[in-house]
Amino acid sequence: MNLFSSSHYRTAIIKKNVIGSLGVRIISIGTSLLLVPLTIGYISSELYGVWLTLSSIIGWIGIFDVGFTNGLKNKLAAAISSNDLKSGKIYVSTTYFFTLLLFIPVGAVLFFIIPAINWSAILNVSSQLNEQLIDVIRIVLVFFIVQMVLKTITTVIIADQKNALSSLIDNLGQVLSLLLIFILTKCTFPSLTYLALALSASPVIVLLIVTFLFYKKKYKEISPGLDYVKMEFAKDIMTLGGKFFIIQIAVLVLYQTTNIIISRVAGPESVTVYNVAFKYFSISLMVFNIILSPIWAAFTDAYTQKDYGWMNSIYVKLLKLYAVSMFVLLLMLLLSPFVYDLWLGNKVKVPFSLSVILAIYMALNVWNSIHSIIVNGIGKIKLQLYLSLFGILFNIPLALYLGKLFGVNGVVISMILFSLLPTILMPFQTKKILNKTAKGIWSK
Repeated sequence: MNLFSSSHYRTAIIKKNVIGSLGVRIISIGTSLLLVPLTIGYISSELYGVWLTLSSIIGWIGIFDVGFTNGLKNKLAAAISSNDLKSGKIYVSTTYFFTLLLFIPVGAVLFFIIPAINWSAILNVSSQLNEQLIDVIRIVLVFFIVQMVLKTITTVIIADQKNALSSLIDNLGQVLSLLLIFILTKCTFPSLTYLALALSASPVIVLLIVTFLFYKKKYKEISPGLDYVKMEFAKDIMTLGGKFFIIQIAVLVLYQTTNIIISRVAGPESVTVYNVAFKYFSISLMVFNIILSPIWAAFTDAYTQKDYGWMNSIYVKLLKLYAVSMFVLLLMLLLSPFVYDLWLGNKVKVPFSLSVILAIYMALNVWNSIHSIIVNGIGKIKLQLYLSLFGILFNIPLALYLGKLFGVNGVVISMILFSLLPTILMPFQTKKILNKTAKGIWSK
């Protein structure tokens, strides 16, 4: 059964993006599998762990874009759909300008603060490495700031409904990293500094080339220019982008605090058990998100053109696809003990009760993803914003309480409870919007 069988141009675009993204995902997995052992072989397992920790710390700076990229995605997709390329050019130019305005001061302050921190103590490594760590963190910071600005081109590409191409650009950065590290293993002694340069510079090099080529030709009419920076358009992007930012923070808080809470209430070993099971069941969400990814811009386009027939048709097909995915998730649950044993042997034992609870959580998560991606594309996210704020305020205390009662299972039960409200309310809002009966909070 082809759930996207239609001659409609939007459906055809979605199919191309899904097929392309699947192909890119396979290349990405293969690249990652090669990159990890090559990197560990170049430096060491300990220094690789240091690198992962440092890069994740720097990655938190990404939240300072305060939703600009998601705001641009919707506004530019609507402008392209309306063939209003002048507005599109203003949105792109304004986004670049204010992204620079946000990130350069943050980067400059952090650049001078970094040497004042005892990084070797924080990372629990030899104090002799502290000077090198300072250099490495500064390298990562500078390239990360540049990357955050240059990544605007991938948002432009996604707004133009070319998600697979955006994924390919990200993957090219990985491939270049693999090539550079391979060269380092042949030409240099092990060096965390060289590793930082190779891994940080690779995506920047790719993005620079892509930015130059695409604005020179394909996106020439919406290429950024200082004369097209408009404060009122920045407010327009920020009004929507700010809401996305808060939702993004809520998701970040949920996922970043889970391991800490589990460690406190059940011990570090339970964190490993949870992550093994979570990674296994999150495969279902990862695969579904490949399909959902191009839906965002497609629904922005359809809503701009008031094509409710197409939107309702795709929504019904997504619900059918969800039913199929639940069968696959049930199969994954039944096979989980054998998969864990084959994957990890006796190293980690995952209780079946935890697998059941995580399978339920993933079922809710996939369901909520369908509705949030549609609502995100349409831009009516005030309800989602309130639900996110509710989650930020109450999830951690409830997770700690239930965790003390039921261990790691209790923490996941807390995540399930906070998924129930969106599970009920988001479909209600989606149907109201698609049936053109949304009013009040449902239409904002």
